[in-house]
This record gives sequence, C-alpha cells and structure tokens, in this order.
Amino acid sequence: MQARELKEKYIKFFLGKKHVEIPSVSLVPENDRSALFVSAGMHPLVPYLLGQPHPSGKRLVSVQECLRTGDIEEVGDTTHHTWFEMLGNWSLGDYFKKESLAMSFEFITKVLNIDPKLLHVTCFEGDKDAPRDETSADAWKKLGIKKERIHFLPKKDNWWGPAGTTGPCGPDSEIFVDIFPDLPDENFVKGNLRGRYMETWNNVFMEYNKGKKEKYSPLSQVNVDTGMGIERTVAILNGLADSYQSSIWLPIIKKIETQTGLPYLKNQAPIRIIADHIRSAVFLLADDVEPSPKEAGYVLRRLIRRAIVQAKSLGLSENFTSDLAEVVMENKNNYAGDYPELERNQDLILKSLDDEENRFRVTLDKGLKEISRLIKKKELSGLNAFNIYQTHGFPLEMIIEEARKSNYSLSSDFQEAFEETKKGHVKLSQTAAKGKFAGGLSGNDPQVLKYHTATHLLHSALRKILGDHVKQSGSNITTERLRFDFTHPQKLTEEEIKKTENLVNDYIKSALPITQKTMTYEESQKQGIISFFKDHYPEKVTAYFIGNEKDPVSAELCMGPHVKNTEDLGRFTIQKEESSGSGKRRIYALLS
Repeated sequence: MQARELKEKYIKFFLGKKHVEIPSVSLVPENDRSALFVSAGMHPLVPYLLGQPHPSGKRLVSVQECLRTGDIEEVGDTTHHTWFEMLGNWSLGDYFKKESLAMSFEFITKVLNIDPKLLHVTCFEGDKDAPRDETSADAWKKLGIKKERIHFLPKKDNWWGPAGTTGPCGPDSEIFVDIFPDLPDENFVKGNLRGRYMETWNNVFMEYNKGKKEKYSPLSQVNVDTGMGIERTVAILNGLADSYQSSIWLPIIKKIETQTGLPYLKNQAPIRIIADHIRSAVFLLADDVEPSPKEAGYVLRRLIRRAIVQAKSLGLSENFTSDLAEVVMENKNNYAGDYPELERNQDLILKSLDDEENRFRVTLDKGLKEISRLIKKKELSGLNAFNIYQTHGFPLEMIIEEARKSNYSLSSDFQEAFEETKKGHVKLSQTAAKGKFAGGLSGNDPQVLKYHTATHLLHSALRKILGDHVKQSGSNITTERLRFDFTHPQKLTEEEIKKTENLVNDYIKSALPITQKTMTYEESQKQGIISFFKDHYPEKVTAYFIGNEKDPVSAELCMGPHVKNTEDLGRFTIQKEESSGSGKRRIYALLS
C-alpha cells in the first residue's frame, strides 16, 4: 500500500464514523506564540481542545503535515523523520476511551488487514497523580487483545502533556506491531528497545488539567487526540523494518544513489539524513520560511547544512540539493496535488536551496580550516570538536576522519567529552523548547489574548497606512510583547511607524467590540474577510470582527480567542521595525 491510498482509506473510514475532514494547516502556526512549527495534528486545534466550539463539530479527522526537530539526532535510524504526515481523529467532548480504541482497532484490523495477533498495546500504569488506566486495558481485552500483550508503562511512556508547565493532559494508549513475528516471543520492553515492535498509533485521552502546584484535577470537557504516522504505517503494511525503503522514500533514495554513486545499503545513515532533511527543507520553503540565523529560518538552515555535510562525507562536493528537491516535488504517489504550495513556490524553493548551498560551502571550508588549525596547535579536544559541530555542522565522525588524515592522536576521553558537552547542549535546547511551547495548551493568559487582538489591529493599520499589498506572514506572541511579520518591500519610515502606532491606539480608544461568526469559507470570501492561508481552510471557518460587523475595522479568519473589547488593550507602542527576509518586515510592539 502506498501513502496516498492509506490517507484515502483513513479519511473515508472516519467520515463513515461521522467525523468531518479538516485540511492540513501551514507548518508555521498562525498567530501562535507556542512553537515555531506545527508538530502534531492537535496543534491547530488548541482552542477547541480547551472548549471553544469548532465550526465543523465535535468529531474531526485530518492528514496534517508536521515538523519536529527535538529528536533530530535520531534521524539516520530506520524510523525517525523531521517532516512527516500525521493521520489524526479527534473527539472534542464527544466519544472517549472505549469508542476511540474500538475505532482504532477496527481500522487497523479490518481496513488495513493487520493480523490482531501481531498487535501489542500499552496503557498508563498509574501513579500518585492519576489511577491505573484499567478502562483502556479492559477495552482492549474486549476487542480480543490477550492479557499478555497489554503492557502497563509509567508516565514517561504512556502520558501526554501538558505541552507547557500547566494545562490539559492525560494517559495514552499506544498500538505496536510486531514486525518480526517469526522470532521467538520476548519481553516487550526489551524487544521494543531493539526495534522489534513498531509504534503505529497513539490514542491520547485528555481528561486532566495540571495546575501550577503539580495538582491534577478532572477536566470539564474530555477529549480524544489520536495520531498515526504515515511513514511508519506504510512500512508496516509493506513488511518493511526500514521505513526509508518504502515507496515514499525510494525515488529520493535512488536519486541520492545516483548523485553520490554509492549504494544505500552500505551508506544507510548518511543517505537517510540527506533524504529526510531535504524533504523537510522543501516543505518549509514551500511555506515561505527562508534560511536565516533566527528561529524557523535557523531550523531550515540547519537542516540544509546537515544534509550538505552528510553528502560531503559521501564524497559529493558539487551542488545537489535543488536536483534532489525536484524529486521530492514530483513524487506523485505522495505529495503532488495534496500540497499546491509545492508547485506554486517551486522556483523559489530551488533558488533558495542553491543559494544556501553556495553560502554553506564557504562555511564548510572555514570549518575544515578550523580543524586544521586546532590539529596543528594540538588543541583538538572533545569540547572544541563540539564547538565545530555546533558552529559548522560537522558530525563527530567527520572531525575524527580529518584528525586521522593528519595522523593526529586524539585523547582517550575525546569522544566522551564531546558527548557530555552535546548532552548538556541538548538538555538546554529541550528546556528552551519546552518554554517555547508553554501556553499552547496551558490556558489563555489574559495578556496573551490582548496581544493576539492587537496583532489584528496592527494588521489592519498597516494595510491602511501602507496599502493592501501588506499581508501577514507570521507572528509570535508572549506575555511581554508581540512580534508581527508582514509583506512590504522596504523599511518603514519614522512617519509611517508613527502613523501606524497612532491608528492602532485610535482603534483601542474607540472601544470597539470584538465578535465572532461561523460561516463557510466561500461566504467569508464573498464578504471580503481577510484570509491569507486559503490553501488550508476547512469548509466552515470562524471569522472575528473588530467593530461594526457591516463595516468593521478588522475582519479576519482566525481560531481566536480574543478580548471582548479593544478598550481592554491599553496603550500600544511600536518598539522596533526591521527586516525579516526578502520582501518582508517585522514589528515588535508592547501594550501598557
């Protein structure tokens, strides 16, 4: 089975279970301070998981593109990917554990025809915060899963959330498939660590709210959030232990083999990294992310450069990324047609990859010179090696190879020092990432609601002062400030900045009410309501109006939430205006 067929079967199945399909949203979250990228199907549903009514109802299904780099170091094995497609179905205060697990079991065994005898499932074992999940275990038993194939695991394995330090969370129940059933039975945990059992589906049951003092209380609305990874499932359905050997990846892998002149089976890790990272880069570029030293642009740059380093380690020294990107975009079995932004931005994608590759090859040369300098001074330590790895993207094995070529003898603790430094860096990065996501499901902080509303006013003011060519291209909101990115060809003058600031404050002083209305996307366009993500809107949408609905100051499609009246915002002050990429500007502003 190919990816497209799996997606079609999944959507059809859940439509038959009275779900409504919602489209994949952009990888870059709209008006969301919580993360750089959409990393799960639930991400765009945050307001609705918190209780806001969804315009499409209580049962939803989608195929959502996601990007995760938290475990980027694991890419190179058989199952990890940075960009991927996630199949998901949701219950927003409707069905719960028994119904969710029954649907998952039916789809896996009846639609995908996976033998139930190959399944293992896991449930939350319980702790001081929440009881053992016997409800899920009993549901699995009634579905025919034998007791010895139901495994109770601790919170680190079978609990989701909260995304930040507080918010909705709960136990989950995961489904694994034995991909080596001819081997003798063995302990599930040990076998799982060796990759024998491949996770294919996760059912998350959001039934608790975690408070500020580690206190867990029941939620008034319980939700189901499920996720099935397409890459892993396609591999399982085709009897593959290596997901990179499925039809999803074969065209990309074969192209890399041609480019390098080397076989995949003897160079698996570097070829997997190249394939994964360039595919991810293509989709980020398609969503208007540009390589840069900051935030989303930095992640994109890192992915491209890691791929180039791996290609160099295989002896590929000429530009290859744009040729490989064409193969990704032409993959008709998977992406062509599903993501129109690939075709729309094709020229930009190819040019951006070429430009970044040319820039990085200069950086690579600097890295090699730095290694050479440290070798000559006999100062190539594990710490220095990590600095080179972090700054220039050199993997450890490449640094060691350069030392070997120069007959440089590394210290006995060289690799240990490198790994310890790396672990410390990863821990700091994970802590920062968790802080970045704080608030996504943590609740609607009053100050955040104010800043969210202020972005709409700023958007409206910029379009009135600068012209209708201004379009939002991103935003980031914290409790301290807002950042708003928009399309505009040149730096704003002091006069334009002051006019924009004054107009936003005029809106605030006018005490304009903020209302919302559910309608079809087609109706919203007839009314001239602003929407700049039209490839990704569902049939029914929510529009927010600031001011009189018939002649509003602002009318935009948005998931919300917002304050009730502009007078709640206080004083608006623009702190800084700068470039955020080619043809884009960025404003930082405060409310006081």
